[in-house]
Amino acid sequence: MDIGELLTYKPPQAVKRPTEADDQEEDDNERHYKMRKIARAKANQMARPPSPSASVQTVLDQISEEERQEILKFVETEQAEGEVLDEAGIKRIILNFEKRSLKNREMRIKFPDSPDKFMESEVELHEVLQEMRVLSTAPDHYPLLVKLRIIPSLLELLSHDNTDITVAAIELLQELTDVDILNESEEGAEALIDSLLEQQIIALLVQNLDRLDETVKEESDGVHNTLSIIENLTELRPEVCNEAPKQGLLQWLLRRLKMKTPFDSNKLYATELLSILLQDNNGNRIALGELEGIDTLLQQLAFYKRHDPATAEEHELMENLFNSLCSALMVLQNRDRFLRGEGLQLMNLMLREKKTSRNGSLKVLDYAMSGPHGKDNCNKFVDILGLRTIFPLFMKTPKKNRRKVFSTEEHEEHVTSIIASMLRNCRGSQRQRLVSKFTENDHEKVDRLMELHFKYLEKVETLDTALDESGGNVEEDALYLKRLEGGLFTLQLVDYIIVEVCAAGPASIKQRVTQILNLRGASLKTIRHVMREYAGNLGDEGDQEWRDNEQQHILHLVDKF
Repeated sequence: MDIGELLTYKPPQAVKRPTEADDQEEDDNERHYKMRKIARAKANQMARPPSPSASVQTVLDQISEEERQEILKFVETEQAEGEVLDEAGIKRIILNFEKRSLKNREMRIKFPDSPDKFMESEVELHEVLQEMRVLSTAPDHYPLLVKLRIIPSLLELLSHDNTDITVAAIELLQELTDVDILNESEEGAEALIDSLLEQQIIALLVQNLDRLDETVKEESDGVHNTLSIIENLTELRPEVCNEAPKQGLLQWLLRRLKMKTPFDSNKLYATELLSILLQDNNGNRIALGELEGIDTLLQQLAFYKRHDPATAEEHELMENLFNSLCSALMVLQNRDRFLRGEGLQLMNLMLREKKTSRNGSLKVLDYAMSGPHGKDNCNKFVDILGLRTIFPLFMKTPKKNRRKVFSTEEHEEHVTSIIASMLRNCRGSQRQRLVSKFTENDHEKVDRLMELHFKYLEKVETLDTALDESGGNVEEDALYLKRLEGGLFTLQLVDYIIVEVCAAGPASIKQRVTQILNLRGASLKTIRHVMREYAGNLGDEGDQEWRDNEQQHILHLVDKF
């Protein structure tokens, strides 16, 4: 074997390493493998109902009595070896790992330019890392692993010159931090995570990500496992999310999104992790804006303006991008960046193109235009002729339900929320253009408003009856939240639009509303009651001054109505 072959050599994945390479040993190994295969076939046959496949039955018929006895003996031995991992066994495994790691380090220092000299120690180290995966089956012993200082030794391997060793170490860490395993032992989980965070694991993982080549399958898997480790840590310790900008994770995720590569599982995972980091975390949202992340998200979403996702996984990626953008827009500074980056124009085009992305764009517009900070976006949306796009969606909810799109209720909630935000935030000519829409085509939009009012009023009344019948000591806030989710929120938005356009528009709008209410045997009192409840529960949007002014404005509209 020459030096070139040695340099391209990939360590085998087998757990056990042959000690000698003579022919007799190879024959024994081959026979051992055959025995294992037959034993597994026998075990599978025993586990299944008594109708084995013809191929397995043929194999079993061909073996001799002597081989049968050996197989039984082999199976018994295997079971004995696979029993509970105790403290002594863990110490043996760790001592073996430390020896192999030290030997490899010494050989690399001694023969830095002779791969053939240190390659054997590298293979041994790779194999012991594979064997150590058994440690993940004993989370109760994780405090012992920490005590034996195995974590720093493993994290050192993240900077190993051979990426195969690094990838094996990452795979081991991924299995050790698996959420399902850690949930089995609270004490073990605490000890392991404390040790990992103390050793700055996030920063070390991010530094290592930059040197992994995703065109190589093994290294691509290493990237995926790295992201999995980080996700596991954020799930068990949400405060880990706060470290993302400081330790370079947010920056790496944005760089990964910008890479001009076809869709793959790592890009999907990157969007998923980004969405997790931005959820309920204003620090990360602000950092994203400062890193020009709003532009990055808009660039990635622009592809879906005229293209539908090809697979369910790609659809999930698109949804993650939309969710990340919505989270980012909860911060005032990012709304300005969204406006400057022509985000409104992109979302408006998506609505017109009628692709799958239309649902996400509707949600983004709702977030961008809501509350006191949505004023500039609301006025700009009217200027770019957004009313021509939003009102056809208001008049008729699309029925084309392709692959995970909004329900009818979600669609109607977002559309009415956008129109309500524009009525709240638009002034001058933009407001006049908006209100005049309700008089077009013989007040058809007022008719639609009243149709939605009765639809959601019926939903809320049905829910209230069910809640009264169920009884129980439910807290007032929890009860109100249930009612909001059950249709009250959309009813409030619809009724807010009704009182706004009745106050701001010509008298014919109020007349049409009264006429429809009389036809249905309803009264204005219902709308006034809904609006008073709404005024008393404006939530925590905006500052106290804005909430007070908004409350006074709504009550004034109700009195006028």
